[in-house]
This record gives sequence, C-alpha cells and structure tokens, in this order.
Amino acid sequence: MPTIFDFHAKSILGDDVSLEQYRGKVLLIVNVASRCGFTPQYTGLQSLYDKFHDRGLEILAFPCNQFGGQEPGSDEEVLSFCILDYDVKFDLFSKVQVNGDQAHPLFRYLKKEAPGLMGSEGIKWNFTKFLVDRDGRVLKRFASMTTPAQLESEIESLLAA
Repeated sequence: MPTIFDFHAKSILGDDVSLEQYRGKVLLIVNVASRCGFTPQYTGLQSLYDKFHDRGLEILAFPCNQFGGQEPGSDEEVLSFCILDYDVKFDLFSKVQVNGDQAHPLFRYLKKEAPGLMGSEGIKWNFTKFLVDRDGRVLKRFASMTTPAQLESEIESLLAA
C-alpha cells in the first residue's frame, strides 16, 4: 500500500523532489494561490513553520490555478511573491492541478486517503490542507476556512507522539 513517501514532485525551482526525504516528519500539504481571499494564510503557515519546524514539521505548498484563476503567474513569479510578500521559508513546489484528469498523482492520493464532506474527493478551493503523520499516513483534510492557527493543537499532538 503506498504512502506519501512513494511520490515525487517538482520543486518551484524545477528540481525533482522525492517525498521520501520527509520520512519521520509531520507534514502539512496545502494547495495555495497568490490572489485568493485566503492568501493571507501564508502568514499563519509561516508562523506554524517557525514554531514547529525544529520539532519536525514540514509544510509543502503547491500553487494551483484551478480556482478562479487565482494563481496565474509563473513559478518564478509565485516564488518572488511568496518571499517578498510573506517571507516564506517552507517548501514551495511547481504549480499543479489538484482536480480533474491532470491532477498531480500526490493530490489524487491525498484526496482518496482523506475525502472531504460526504466522501467527496474533489478539492473545493485554494488553501485546502492535508495533515500527514510521521509514518506517511494522511490523517485529515481541512477546508480553506480552517486557519493554520486552528491546526496548532493537532500538529503539537503529532509532534509529541
């Protein structure tokens, strides 16, 4: 049975990244966008990263332009925006699709492992979050409206385990 560590993704700089490198870490995987009402969540994501990274949290952000065309820029423009506007230090990946026939295999897996409301697999909007334990098990999906701060206690519990 596959785990999160069986997948690869392209970093925002174009490098192939094996998710195996995150084995033993707690992961928060998020589809992000630069021109969304939820974009200020970058601040909260960075706060989580600052608070918990030394204890084993990694945040993996995947820009996606599938919702309202809210991530229209190139990877270079996304990276510049994230650094200049939000001083992002966590890992950013190349733009992906999260729904449909062209959905990245990682997101197909995440959606299957942690379906949304009433078993729906489709991601509804930007800033949907998936929490993964140190063993690569996808534990939960959180809707866009769930702020990063609201995840602190669950992350804290996973890091303490």
